[in-house]
Parts: sequence; structure tokens; C-alpha cells
Amino acid sequence: MTAPRTPTAVDALANQYADSLAALSPIDATFAGIDAHDSRLDDLSPEGHAARDELTTTTLRALDAAVPVDAVDRITVAAMRERLGTHRELFEAGDHLRSLNNIASPLQDVRGVFDLMPHDTPDQWATIATRLAAIPACLASYHRSLGEGVRRGLVPALRQVRIGIGQAERLSADGSFFDTVAAGAHGVPDSLAHDLATGATQAKAAYGALAQFLADRLAPVAPTADGVGRDRYQVASRSFLGATIDLDETYAWGLAELDRVVGEQAAVAETIGGPGTTVDEAIALVDADPHYRLHGTDALQAWMTETSAAAMEALAGTHFDIPEPVRALECLIAPTHDGGIYYTGPSQDFARPGRMWWSVPDGVTEFSTWRERTTVYHEGVPGHHMQIGLTTYHAAELNRWRRAMCWVSGHGEGWALYAERLMDTLGFLLTPADRLGMLDAQRLRAARVVFDIGVHLGLEAPGAWGGGRWDAEKGWEFLRRNVAMNESFVRFEFERYLGWPGQAPSYKVGERLWNAARDAARTEAVAAGEKFDLKGFHMRALRLGPLGLDVLGDALSGAFE
Repeated sequence: MTAPRTPTAVDALANQYADSLAALSPIDATFAGIDAHDSRLDDLSPEGHAARDELTTTTLRALDAAVPVDAVDRITVAAMRERLGTHRELFEAGDHLRSLNNIASPLQDVRGVFDLMPHDTPDQWATIATRLAAIPACLASYHRSLGEGVRRGLVPALRQVRIGIGQAERLSADGSFFDTVAAGAHGVPDSLAHDLATGATQAKAAYGALAQFLADRLAPVAPTADGVGRDRYQVASRSFLGATIDLDETYAWGLAELDRVVGEQAAVAETIGGPGTTVDEAIALVDADPHYRLHGTDALQAWMTETSAAAMEALAGTHFDIPEPVRALECLIAPTHDGGIYYTGPSQDFARPGRMWWSVPDGVTEFSTWRERTTVYHEGVPGHHMQIGLTTYHAAELNRWRRAMCWVSGHGEGWALYAERLMDTLGFLLTPADRLGMLDAQRLRAARVVFDIGVHLGLEAPGAWGGGRWDAEKGWEFLRRNVAMNESFVRFEFERYLGWPGQAPSYKVGERLWNAARDAARTEAVAAGEKFDLKGFHMRALRLGPLGLDVLGDALSGAFE
């Protein structure tokens, strides 16, 4: 671990904000590896959201009076002003009153937080029981915010409401996730086993009530249009990137980037099948090759573990400095079946390691390693696990807010996508099939820049995609032709983009901004007559912790020195 930084008044302010936010948002605290509030859930009512906004407003006023003493302080102040300012914009727009989608809304977060709770001792199971018992009140408070949204005309799209009804109904059914949690407690007192079973029953009933509420109150008034419009999208984009971008220029860049990646794929396809082989034909060839096939989730988990361990061993000490605690990475099959692949970071003391999760849809039993090797690099090393693990390890250099509570999608997901391409550059994609998989992932990320901005802003589609205005139906056909995945995965992604505007492009746009920061550092080194140190750039950038991308660019350029 690094030597502790002598705390400043700015650090104290940031720490106070992080502690207060964790108390108001126990779910976020658990996801951040802060276990002090693990027995509680959030107040999701209008009053609960107002309390968080009051904390934001008060902290912004305190920042105005803060006097930074060094570059670290100046970065903290800039980062907090950017993040908290965006939180205020989202609150003023009422986004918390229509927060419902297929992947990242309270419906999923209340359930998902249990994935991260330790369950090795009776005391830990008691904490889980207490939190299970808190679900009915938490979801009731969520009803109140959604109801206020209905009153104010702020209602999520009908497609997302229907998806939410389906997810809530599945969580309310016998044998659902909550029953599995309660049944997993072994060696606990009978009284605690009873509390867990009772909590599971109450949680299922609460999700059943949520499904009914969505059907009765939201579905009848939910808009059928999926697009959110330019004004709302611009704020959402800024919140995910920590940067303001020209949406029209980015849309045009996305189209050009898609064409470029398709051209790379075409060249790789011919190395697989010979001259004239199309991308679809090359995909069929590698899909049929048993060398690239896995059967069953046990084989998938074993392959994930082996692949990430090999990458860790090869990268450590050569391309990255990876401390021993960061070398622990668990690869797990998620207890849900939504189709997502995601990473959760370690606890602050590394007692809970970083974890890569694969949520396998029902009925999917075969997996293609050629397509997913790059995903393991994205979620593990040098992607999310490297980034988040190093931030946790160097905790002494950063205040609690910067190391634990300042997540920016464009920074994190942009880095992880940058890491995928980096692994190709460093020679870790050993076969043309693996390169095809990496390019397939890049193609998906470029396609969704076009899809997300095009559909939500209602832009004109190119003639090659039918012309006219983008809408969900046209976007679905566009995705199907550009995403070589099982249709259940494509459907999940399609619904995700429609319900979470601005998030999906943050990967590719974030990668673009990471590339720009690296290229600027290389240009500066060359101008100074120095050799560019890629490893040094990476370690310096990651050591800063998560930041909005505008602040990151300024920090790497020396603007805060």
C-alpha cells in the first residue's frame, strides 16, 4: 500500500460527503465496498431523493468556499463540481421519478445488492435477514416516487414498464432468487433460518405488489415512444461521460467508426476462410469449430477463471504494476438470467475480492470463446478489475469519495473498451478468431453509438439503413445486422439502450477520449524529446482514480499542477 496522504480540508469535505451519501444510499455504499450500512436499504421516496439533493446542494456550496492546497485538491474540487453539478441537473429534470429500465434501476438494484453481501457466518446471515425484511418498505417508497412521476407527467416508456412488470413477477414467484438466498443459509440457528425464510416471503410479496403497481398505475399512462429527445439526452450523456460532446458530430463519427471496424472484420474474415470469405461466413466457421466451444456454465466459469489468471500473470510486472491484493479475481456465474456480463469491485480491505459475473439467459448452454475472450479482458485485467482494484489499493492517496463513490461510466467503461484493443496491440489475441471476436465487440460498441443517439434524438438514418427517422423498429434491424450474438442477448441489449439513454455510447466515446488523452501525452513526450512511456501513462492515469473525462484530460495535461 502507498503512504497515507496528509488529509486536507478538501479531503475532509469529500470524506464527509462520501460518508453522508453512504448513509443516505446504503445500496450504493454496498456496491462501493462500504459495509457500514449493509443491513439497510435506501429511502426511494420523493423525500428520500430530496434529502440526497440537499446533501448535494450543501456540498456544492461548501466547495465554493474550499481552498485547495495542491494538485490533488484541485482535481478533487473539479471532479466534485462536475459530478455533483450533474446530479443536480438530473434531480431538477425529475429523472428519479421515472427510474425504471431493464438493467439499472431500483427494481434491479434492490435485488442485486444481495449478490455482494458476505454470507459466511451467522452474523452475516443475520445482516442479510435484516436487509430482506427492509425490502417491502423500500419498494413502497419506490412506488411513491413513480406515483409522483405519474402526477408530474414523468413516466418511463411503456416498453420498460412492461419489462419491469415481467422482472418483478419473476422475483415474486415461488423458487425465485429470494427463496434461493434463504435456502443457502446452512449451519445457522433455527430462529435465523426462520427470519430468512420470512424475509424471502415478504420480499417476494413486495415484488408482486410492485408488478401490480406498474401494471395498474404506470402502464395505462406510459408513453409508447422510446426516444427521450435531445435535451434530456444531452444531460444523460454528460452524466455518463463527465464530458460534454457534440451529439451530431459524435453520431457521424459513430457511423464512420462502424464502417472502419467492419472493414477490419472483413480483412480478418479472409484470413479465416480464404479470399472472398464474408464476415458472416467466417463467424459460421469459427462457431462450428469445437476448439472455440464451451458446453455448460461450469465449463464457462472454468474458462473465465483460466483466461483471466493467464492475463494477470502475463501483464503483472511487464505492462502494468499489479499489487498482490489486486491479483485476486473471482469469476462467477450470476444468480440471475438477464444476459448481462458485469464486474463488481473489491471491498476496501480486499476481504471481498473483485468479481466478474456472467448472467446467462435461460436456455443458453453453449458459449463461444472466440467471441468472449475480449470480454474477459474487458471485465478483468487490464479492464475493470485493474482499474478499480488499483484505485482501491492506492486508497491512501485518495479521499473516500474519489476512491469509492465517484464512478463515471465513460471513464470506467471507456477504459475497459480501451483495454480490449490494448490486448490486441500487446499480442494477447493469438488467433484470427480471437481478433474477430474483439472486432465483433468493437462493432457492437460503434453500432450502439449510432443506435442510441439516432433513436433517442430521432435523427435521419443513412440510406443504407432505410433512410427516414430512426425509431426502435428500424434500430432493431440495424442491431441484428451488426451484432453477431444469440438473439436473446441482442434483445436484452436493444431494450437496455432504449431504457438507459446515453449509457451505451459511453463505452466507445469513452474509449475515444482515452485514446485522445494517450495521444496527447505521446505528443507532449515527443515534443520534449523524450520516449513515450506507455506503461507509465497507464499507471499514472489509473492512479488518479475515477474522474469525469474532461477532468481526467485536464489532470493528465498538467492543468492542475
